[in-house]
Amino acid sequence: MILSLTRARLMAAVATAFVLAAPGARADDHETKEAWRLFVADHTQPVVRAIDFSDGKELGRYDTKGYAALTVSASGQTVFATQSEEDIVHVIKTGIGFSDHGEHRDLEVSDVALLPVALEGKRPAHVVPHDDHAIIFYDRGGKADIVDEAALLEGKAQVRTIDTTRPHHGVAVSMGRHVLVSVPDTEIEPKPDELPPRVGVRVIDEKGGQIGEISKCTDLHGEATSARLVAFGCKEGVLVARPGGIDGPKLTMLPYPSDFPKGHTGTLLGGKAMQFFLGNYGDDKVVLIDPDSSEPYRLITLPTRRVDFLLDPAMPANVYILTEDGDLHVLDVIKGEILRKGRVTEPYSKDGHWRDPRPRLAAADGQIVITDPRHALLRVIDAETLKETRTIPIEGQPFAIVAVGGSGASH
Repeated sequence: MILSLTRARLMAAVATAFVLAAPGARADDHETKEAWRLFVADHTQPVVRAIDFSDGKELGRYDTKGYAALTVSASGQTVFATQSEEDIVHVIKTGIGFSDHGEHRDLEVSDVALLPVALEGKRPAHVVPHDDHAIIFYDRGGKADIVDEAALLEGKAQVRTIDTTRPHHGVAVSMGRHVLVSVPDTEIEPKPDELPPRVGVRVIDEKGGQIGEISKCTDLHGEATSARLVAFGCKEGVLVARPGGIDGPKLTMLPYPSDFPKGHTGTLLGGKAMQFFLGNYGDDKVVLIDPDSSEPYRLITLPTRRVDFLLDPAMPANVYILTEDGDLHVLDVIKGEILRKGRVTEPYSKDGHWRDPRPRLAAADGQIVITDPRHALLRVIDAETLKETRTIPIEGQPFAIVAVGGSGASH
């Protein structure tokens, strides 16, 4: 079997997720509460809207300086609205907070708010959340900022800056006390309006010093974390970093199989309850990656080109893939095959500009939410039947979307 993801591991993961999501059986004084919120950025207007998923009502409307890409923090308490073309990142408090109490977790719900902290730098691009912080990489700033989330929620900016050697379109990811940082090509001088290519990954310690040699990763693009592993998409294969104790993370290249068609992975997602990665492979294929398997790659060909894909955090085996013909596909990561599909939107061609308004996916409460910019709607799809259950009208052209929420105990 190409993926070493067994049914037993899946059931254990689901059981763990259920325990974390549900109130404790002995907690008779606990009332179960559930809350889900959607955050939607418009394609043309500089605005991010907060939507109550239960009734579709707008909870907040926050003006930005430009088009915003959205990233949820690891805790779900904040959403980063990254405006690359305006050199700024705004932070929105989601009003959703969880606290773990062993046999159950508590859910606290408060108002949504735009936090009074703006993070600035030249062309912020990738925002990578991890534990209690996030790392913002500034493509043209030659730096990456490690930002403390607790300070942000208090209206402060507590930042540790990492030197990225020279401006480039890169990424930085924390792993314990170390940080993995992309490495630009320093032997060429790009044109004034261009950035140098990426050639590898280096490990730096808490003092900013490099540990060991640079690991080769040509044309690095795409990163993800799964369990304790971090993966990067490279021209040669997928570079995987594993914790290595006091000597820092250990990086290993997983070369693409020789019988794979020409191409490489440039976008990666990481499983949460199970250890695996999902990547694109060209426009019409995706690849499942199990770094611990003797045959780590499983290639799946799609009927048409991929528009967006998403891992379901509550159902660990489910991957949702929207293709340009308007079909939503459910991929089972255990079997490595598509189980079912359903038509959910009109066709949205991948031809044209790369940032033309096209649907994006989010998962909330066992349902899939799809932005439909052509019709100014959010379409809510049942994850089991792939049937539309309702729509949420939204002004403008809804584009980027993230969902935050879950269930917990309320005292």
